[in-house]
Order: sequence, then structure tokens, then C-alpha cells
Amino acid sequence: MVILTLNCGSSSAKYQVFDWDHRDVIASGVVERVTQEGGSITHNAKGKPEYKISHECPNHTIAVELIIHTLTDPEVGVIKDMSVIRAVGHRVLHGGNKFTKSVVVTPEILETFREVQDLGPLHNPANIMGIEAAQKVLPNVPHCAIMDTAWHQTMPDTSYMYAVPYEWYTDYAVRRYGFHGTSFLYTAKRASVVLGKKPEDTNVIIAHIGNGASMCCVKNGKCWDTTMGLTPLEGLVMGTRSGDCDPALAFYMMRKADMSVQDIDTALNKKSGLLGITGKYADRRDVTKAMDAGDKRAQLAYNIECYRLRKYIGSYIAAMGQLPDALIFTAGVGEFHAGVRKGVLSGLEHLGIKLDLAKNELARTRNAETCISADDSQIKIFVIPTDEELVMTEDAYALMKGTYDVHTKFTYSFQSPDYVNKGREEGLIRDLEKNPGLRDIIVKIPGTKK
Repeated sequence: MVILTLNCGSSSAKYQVFDWDHRDVIASGVVERVTQEGGSITHNAKGKPEYKISHECPNHTIAVELIIHTLTDPEVGVIKDMSVIRAVGHRVLHGGNKFTKSVVVTPEILETFREVQDLGPLHNPANIMGIEAAQKVLPNVPHCAIMDTAWHQTMPDTSYMYAVPYEWYTDYAVRRYGFHGTSFLYTAKRASVVLGKKPEDTNVIIAHIGNGASMCCVKNGKCWDTTMGLTPLEGLVMGTRSGDCDPALAFYMMRKADMSVQDIDTALNKKSGLLGITGKYADRRDVTKAMDAGDKRAQLAYNIECYRLRKYIGSYIAAMGQLPDALIFTAGVGEFHAGVRKGVLSGLEHLGIKLDLAKNELARTRNAETCISADDSQIKIFVIPTDEELVMTEDAYALMKGTYDVHTKFTYSFQSPDYVNKGREEGLIRDLEKNPGLRDIIVKIPGTKK
């Protein structure tokens, strides 16, 4: 059985082709800079060299078409045609208060996603386009929606309620929902493995930093709090999203600049964040290049982003009521940007968080879990490459078989200390050839020879 997963984010479309019978990823990749200039696809097929080409993708429908063309290409593809796919798992950002876990997509469910897409203006439209594009190619297989908000359903009311008229909650479902749930689920479960603890005994703070970014306070193996709220706009500074700001700012700008509600919505979601501060750059790679070239606004954007992340670390330690077992970085920026990690952790030694600068520079891989904390750091610092696609694959399979349940009652394959991701194992060999020092910071799993 082959399962395809599609994870259409605000500016990317990740995919994975999983051979369930052999428990192996036979292909994976990402289309980057969707809706932006300079689009490209990076495709990794088992037993073949990495394939990367430039390809403009003005929308997610074209990105999905590019993925399908690549998967079936006679030279770089891995399947003869799409008929071998037996199920598709789709990441869906927001289902409002309608869904608390993953579901099989029906026309009625797809319509519900459309009804609440105002709550996820950068993602829900992309999620819907991804589902519709895949359904056209694969109309006779189950399409499963993996809900990004499901992980956060364990938050206490003190974390998810807003101090607004209570009727807004009862009548309009206004509350904190939280996002990046599949990423937090994977990294939290893997954190338990690398720490040698049971999930219910694990306390960590996770920073998922990509174009979209959020943090999660994980207490006793469950989400206790998270930075994103009713929509993915709240919290950290992101590529094009403002994160936290005074709610009255919207009214002020509407009066001063004669802006409409739609103007404000567009400005805060698509013209703010790093792009808003720099005036040019939403991608951290571009911000870094500009900063290194002396661009003061790029430097300011970097400083603000790092400060916001650092502030939330302190608040989550307070909310947890104890020092966490570990601080975890994940997602594209969290996994690869040593400069952002350094900026975030600067000055946190008094909290028991001490970064090893040399280890931090070495940690650049999607294929291994690494430890970048100093030997005398009271709190461990890990870089755990996320695997949202694997969570989606396992949820989709369990939905097909009728065995799916909430994560506290469900055991994923990657929760085993002996779990091996065959594709990442092969990728690590290539990474070590380029970066031999990486070997010294790879986490040793307790109780195993790995």
C-alpha cells in the first residue's frame, strides 16, 4: 500500500510518498516559495540523486500539479502513474470548533473548511486547493484531513480562553486553537524518546520556526499552551505575519489611513512580520544576507524575531511551573538557521539554558536529532527535525483501518526507541560526507546502540 501526503503551507507544498508495506519513504520533497518569485521543487527519491529545478508556482494548484508530474516522471519519479496511490493525507490548518481530530474528507467536510477559511487566511485556501487538485487526479481513493489543531485540544481553559465577552466563545467559538499540531506532536513524542522518558513524564518547550512560526509548552506530554490563537496571526514574528500586537492598532490605522477591514487583514497577515519590517524580505535566508550586508532594517527584523521567541521561552517556563527537560528547535529555520537559534538563546544562561556555539554551527540536517546545549547546561537543547508527513501518513492509515484515536490513546511508530527512518538514515550518510563534525552532536537514544 502506498500513501501520499500533501502539506500545503502558506508558501510551500511538502509531499511524501510512503510504502506502508515496507515502512519506507520512497520519495519526498518540497515546492518552495509558492506564491512568491523564485519558486523551485526539491525532490528526493529513494536510490536516486536529489533532483531540483526552478519552477514558478503562483498558486498551490500549480504546485500540486508540479508534484504529481515529478512523481510520475520516467527519469526522476517513483511511480508509473497515480493509480498505485491508495490514500492521501492532507494537512488542514483550521476546522474551527467543528473538528477535534483527523477525519476522512467528504463534500460536507470540505464545505466546512471553506466556511471557516477566514480563520486561516494564508493556509486554509491552500489546504483546500491541495485537496481539490489531488481529488481530480485520485477521485476513487480516500482523502484524509489531518487537523492541525487536534494536538492542542488538551489545553486548559485558562490557556485557550480570551478575556472577551463570554458570549463570543459560546456563540462564535472565539478561543485559542493553536496550530502546527502535527509538528508539535511528532517533536514532543520524539523528545520523550531522546530523553528516555514516557510521554506523560515529558516537559518541553518547542519552537517551530518556519515562514509561519509558533511555540508550544508541553507539560506532562500534552499541550499546555501555544502562541498562535484563534488564527495563526497571534504570537511570534513570522515571514509576513505580525504576531502579537495591540488589538487597538487595527482601529487606529483604519481611522488614520482610511483602511478597510480587508485592508487591515491583508496588512497583518501578508505585509507584516519580517516583510513589514524590512520592506523587502519574508524569507530568513534573504534577511540574513541583507543583514550581513549592513541592512539596518534587516538587522532590526532579526533582533525583534529573536526577542519575541526569547520572551516566550521565559513565559512558558513560568507557566510550566518548573524547568523543562529540554528546549527544542524544529521546522526549516529552527533546523538550519544557527544564527536565529543563537540570537534566541542569548542571555538565557540564568535560566539554565546554555548553548554550545560550536555545536550550534554544526547542526544543519533534516536527517538526525542533534544536541546543541553545552555540557553543563541545566536544560538540554535539541534540534529535532520535524516529520509532519509521517504523522499524516499514520493518521491516514489508522483512519482507513478504523484504529485512529487521540494521541494520548494512540501509539505512533516513531515513539519506539528502535524506530528508524530509512530515508533519513540514507540522507544522513550524505550529510556526514559534507559535514563530518555533525556525527559528534547526534543524539544517542537511551537504551539503544544508536
